[in-house]
Amino acid sequence: MPEIKPIAVIENDFDEKFGIPRQAGLCSGVSRIVFLPEYRDPESLRGLEGFSHIWLLWEFGEAKMHGKWSPTVRPPRLGGNKRVGVFATRSPFRPNSIGLSSVKLLEIRHGTPEGSVLYVSGADMMNGTNIYDIKPYLAYTDSHPEALSGFALTEGGRLLVDIPESIVGRIPAEKLQALKEILSQDPRPQYQNDPERVYTMAFGGMDVSFVFEGDFVRVVKIETRK
Repeated sequence: MPEIKPIAVIENDFDEKFGIPRQAGLCSGVSRIVFLPEYRDPESLRGLEGFSHIWLLWEFGEAKMHGKWSPTVRPPRLGGNKRVGVFATRSPFRPNSIGLSSVKLLEIRHGTPEGSVLYVSGADMMNGTNIYDIKPYLAYTDSHPEALSGFALTEGGRLLVDIPESIVGRIPAEKLQALKEILSQDPRPQYQNDPERVYTMAFGGMDVSFVFEGDFVRVVKIETRK
């Protein structure tokens, strides 16, 4: 069997696992897909500009299995307490650490110092993640509106996000909407519900600290990452 090698890496604002959207398409933040030198031939992208969405096959780099794999996992959707079969989930803890995400293709930018670069939105992976393949999304065969969603019936309700005027000016304008979307989805594990706790996540070169107050998530501090 031939060796499977990365063809590209993704670059975005998610420097740590905490805060990454739980599924693709839940956050409109922009990511760059930069091809490794061996795969920078622009001919490999000929025709891709005709597609609005693409599939990414990638590696769960921060969730590698050590030793024997487990046939069951505890999905956050069920509060982290109930076990279900690993193949009934999208858990990163799998026999093979392979992820699959559909993202929106915003632009193909040719002639950069890194060759042809893809700009996408909706990625649910950490900065620096290896990408193993890219395929076009085909609506007539890949979309199934009648599909059942098992225990993941809905996305879940969104929280209201409050960023005080004294803080909002510290957030680059192009990152503000994506940050609000991430916070509104409640990035905490669902088994954590401590109203006194201050959470901090890395995003876009910043450490963003926030608290939860009922249906609100309130940003209390933003610092530039060192």
